[in-house]
Amino acid sequence: MKFAIFFALKPETISAAMERPSDRAAIVDALLQSVGGRLDAYYWMFGKHDGMVIADVSDSASAAAVSLAVSSTGAFAHLETHELIPADQIQPLLERAKTARSQYTPPGS
Repeated sequence: MKFAIFFALKPETISAAMERPSDRAAIVDALLQSVGGRLDAYYWMFGKHDGMVIADVSDSASAAAVSLAVSSTGAFAHLETHELIPADQIQPLLERAKTARSQYTPPGS
């Protein structure tokens, strides 16, 4: 399973990284390997988030463990983890949604 992990660092974390540079991609890959996963991509960006990671892990519990481990350090101002759904799985997902919708009654109906 693939997950996109968006992050925003605290100012003091950025300052520390400037003073003590490290290979963050290698460190993130090692973290992912500790839960049986691997790093697909690691990017820094402009805007709301400082960067993102594309992680390949076996299940959502592994992704959650990684997110919790990273969050627990206190180095991040914001962290979001999103499961990525491959394009070839969209149509079956839409069919399931169509079936589910036929069984659903909205509030106030």
